[in-house]
Amino acid sequence: MEFNEKLQELRKQKGLTQEELAEVLYVSRTAISKWESGRGYPNIDSLKAISSYFSVSLDDLLSSDEVLTIAEESNKQKEKHFRDMVFGLLDCSVAMFFFLPLFGQRVDGVIQEVTLLSLTEIEPYVKIPYLIVVFWMVIWGILILALQNSKSTFWLRSKDKVSLGLSAVGALFFMISLQPYAAMFTFIFLIIKALMLIKWT
Repeated sequence: MEFNEKLQELRKQKGLTQEELAEVLYVSRTAISKWESGRGYPNIDSLKAISSYFSVSLDDLLSSDEVLTIAEESNKQKEKHFRDMVFGLLDCSVAMFFFLPLFGQRVDGVIQEVTLLSLTEIEPYVKIPYLIVVFWMVIWGILILALQNSKSTFWLRSKDKVSLGLSAVGALFFMISLQPYAAMFTFIFLIIKALMLIKWT
């Protein structure tokens, strides 16, 4: 008997609905439905809660193949969370451009190092794109950190691509406009992200 059949049988033996079991285990009814239909497995914490609530061992609940499947899913989930954390923190760290003197501007024939907010001796058509790129990188980093558990297909498909795209645009723009420090940081962040995606694809 597979896990989904065992869970369904245990629930019915207790006379519980899917909603009632979901409340006991602090999960959604959709999660119970998914597990009972064989479309997925609970995480380790939920498995422990099921084992404790029904007074059965994990060995009785799961076959060896199911244990391997759950371990693989758990590892994939941990990798995804780690990647999201790194991408989000890298994007958010671009906020340092607002406060650290990483930009050069020429004043009376002398190049001074200033923060992005103090960059006044350049044309607005150059500074405004700087602000837009940095602002959106920080916002996107916050979104990646905040939406780590989102199941939206659109979000899952687009978050890494947009993060990479923003880093690439930022690095290219800073290079073209001869801001080497800002270009170096955004390029390094881009390389780190690309290597992580290559490793886990």
